[in-house]
Amino acid sequence: MPRTITFKGSSLTLIGRVLKGGTLAPDFRVVTQDLNESGLSDFAGKIKVITSFPSLDTPVCDLQVKEFNKRAAEFSADTVVLGISKDLPFAQKRFCQQNTIKNVSVMSDYKYSSFGINYGLLIKELNLLARAVVIVDKNNVLRYIRIAEELTIPLDYEAALVKLQEVIANPAAELPKDGLPAKCLPCEGGAVFLPKDAVEKRLTNYRGWQLIEDKKIVKEFTFSDFQDTKYFLDIICLIAREQGHHPNLTLIYNKLKVTLTTHSAGGLTENDFIMAKIIDEME
Repeated sequence: MPRTITFKGSSLTLIGRVLKGGTLAPDFRVVTQDLNESGLSDFAGKIKVITSFPSLDTPVCDLQVKEFNKRAAEFSADTVVLGISKDLPFAQKRFCQQNTIKNVSVMSDYKYSSFGINYGLLIKELNLLARAVVIVDKNNVLRYIRIAEELTIPLDYEAALVKLQEVIANPAAELPKDGLPAKCLPCEGGAVFLPKDAVEKRLTNYRGWQLIEDKKIVKEFTFSDFQDTKYFLDIICLIAREQGHHPNLTLIYNKLKVTLTTHSAGGLTENDFIMAKIIDEME
């Protein structure tokens, strides 16, 4: 079932990965006010409070950034606050200068929709970000994510701050034990393919993926029409680029077949299962 929020009572669809607390938070690419790229990896060793919103030109979003800016003044030096929207960097810079926003790093997801897709916060009908707050600890473990169910309603700041205090008390949670990194590893230097028994064992945790010729895993997705199929293909392409992966994608009207293999290894590697996991999180 699609995940939805509402805007003045009308239903909107959220697109992207469905993340759970306790998992590794994915990296993302956003644009700073000076038109440089930034992401989660730029804040290594910090507790990250990430707040997303549709647009600074709305009163609730305006208040949201100002509220986090005020409260962040009391946070410790190892806690950073990131504000992310699809406002253009020029508008964000003007807003921050006019309102003396010094404690929130406000950045834009306008170019790639990377944050929205990786955190399941992209609103399909509006191509804007949902209103949310995310807390990621020093080990990049996702500790909290809360999405406003109605786009025009402010966040529950007190609930987020209570959770932040819990994270500050335990700032580096134990890393997940699912055996997979959060990102594909570079193949340069000679990637080694997994033996068949290891592949078959892993596949038991991947619903709908089939092993082909002992070298590929394949899954087919069906949508209502060509437009939705193409939309999903575009999202996979963005994720694949970030992951440095090169899936084979075959689109036939309302069906998309995804084939994963690591060409340089001549078979399946851990990277293919990382990519399959991400695609399943978006399904």
